[in-house]
Amino acid sequence: MFRLLMYLIPLALTIYAFIDCLNTPEDEAKHLPKIAWVFIILLFWIVGPIAWLAAGKQRTPPVGGRTPSEWHRNHRMEYVAPDDNPEFLNSLKAEAASSQSVKDEALLKDWEADLRRREEELRRREAGEEPKGD
Repeated sequence: MFRLLMYLIPLALTIYAFIDCLNTPEDEAKHLPKIAWVFIILLFWIVGPIAWLAAGKQRTPPVGGRTPSEWHRNHRMEYVAPDDNPEFLNSLKAEAASSQSVKDEALLKDWEADLRRREEELRRREAGEEPKGD
């Protein structure tokens, strides 16, 4: 059991340090470029992750509440639930209104065509003609 822990703990530490290094923005990596830290963590199995955790990363909270992702580097993302987002709700209303008006127009055309057909059929009956088979 102890032998298993001797391998699992350094492996878990290496995996944690590797993922932490990958998720750290380049400007928060201290002393070396981030790619160098990745190689140190992967090549020096126990020393590399400990060095990363001790000296490789700026541990103070970043200014502006930045997330630890490089793709959000210069601005903070604000997420709003769809039912709280007025732009999204307005787009749904506009889409529903345009969709409904198109459906209403199609239904109105169908009703008008049906009404014309029935009126023509009624005129033929009154005139004594036989209705045409459709």
